[in-house]
Amino acid sequence: MHIVPVLGWASPEIIGIIIIGGLILFGAEKLPKLARSAGAAKKEFMIGQAEADVAAEKAREEARLRAENARRDPMDNVAENSGLGQQVPPPNPGSGTQSG
Repeated sequence: MHIVPVLGWASPEIIGIIIIGGLILFGAEKLPKLARSAGAAKKEFMIGQAEADVAAEKAREEARLRAENARRDPMDNVAENSGLGQQVPPPNPGSGTQSG
């Protein structure tokens, strides 16, 4: 697989040509405003990406806990949740029904 660097074509000459072209198209007054708005957009994107990463990590942790609970022995869940899974002592010998 061949990996191409994203800005491998961006030599100093190319960057200079792009800046001069931007000055011609937008003028010297608008170019700093455009750069600021591009920076603000990048900042907002990074904040949104960080929030999405936190939400994804939280969802992964919740899914891991659900899967872990599902793998546990079902009888443990019965004992914990209903109180019916308590230990029942064996009957005393000779205390059954009397025939008579």
